[in-house]
Amino acid sequence: MPFRPVSPEKLSSAVVRQVEELILRGILQPGKRLPPERELAERLGVSRPSLRDAIAQLQAAGLLASKPGAGVFVADVLGSAFSPALTALFARHDEATMDYLSFRRDMEGLAAERAARLGSDTDLAVISAIFAKMEAAHDSRSAEDEAALDAQFHMAIIEASHNVVMLHMMRSMYELLRGGVFYNRQVMFKQQTKRAVLLDQHRTIHDALIARDAAGAREAVEAHLNYVERALMDQQKAERHEDVAQQRLDHELGG
Repeated sequence: MPFRPVSPEKLSSAVVRQVEELILRGILQPGKRLPPERELAERLGVSRPSLRDAIAQLQAAGLLASKPGAGVFVADVLGSAFSPALTALFARHDEATMDYLSFRRDMEGLAAERAARLGSDTDLAVISAIFAKMEAAHDSRSAEDEAALDAQFHMAIIEASHNVVMLHMMRSMYELLRGGVFYNRQVMFKQQTKRAVLLDQHRTIHDALIARDAAGAREAVEAHLNYVERALMDQQKAERHEDVAQQRLDHELGG
């Protein structure tokens, strides 16, 4: 007979599984510090030895990292998604930026469609809360805040799609974007006309999601990223033209 005795699950194994699920779902993010041992043990309802055993297993798996005198943190599991050489290569070539935007258009369009259909009311409330902050940042004319909230808005949509593979893949891509590898988001928010257009585009995405209009949400995301692509192409062209104009000016002044 294929049956085997049932053994109770070790408490440490239950803790490991819970922490793994929180990391998998993107709730515990890289760099997040875990509560102190006593507090965490009380929250989980386990003994401190069981907690230590679980943390040791998670450290061995590369999911947690201990920093002497600072505590235990979620490991930078996204940092190895792209090698330093590939990251540097991306940064040197404009073609990579356009490929990145094309990839985002496909993935985020799908994520918006899924979020409109599958996202909970709480997921959509998170998106609405972030959009409200975007409107406030727009009124205060803070390009830095607008750029940061823009990234949060898009990541919230991906989180609301409830696909953990897409979540971690896109979060890794956003780390490169935040580091300016593909383009500087703040540049997009420096011109008043662009800022207003971008806010309106995010409002269209937001409204479609709240209405649970899956097709409309996908179309709004695609239209937004098409606009970003055109704006960046115009910016790159303007920079090339300025370089040529500067050469001409240098020639005239030196001639």
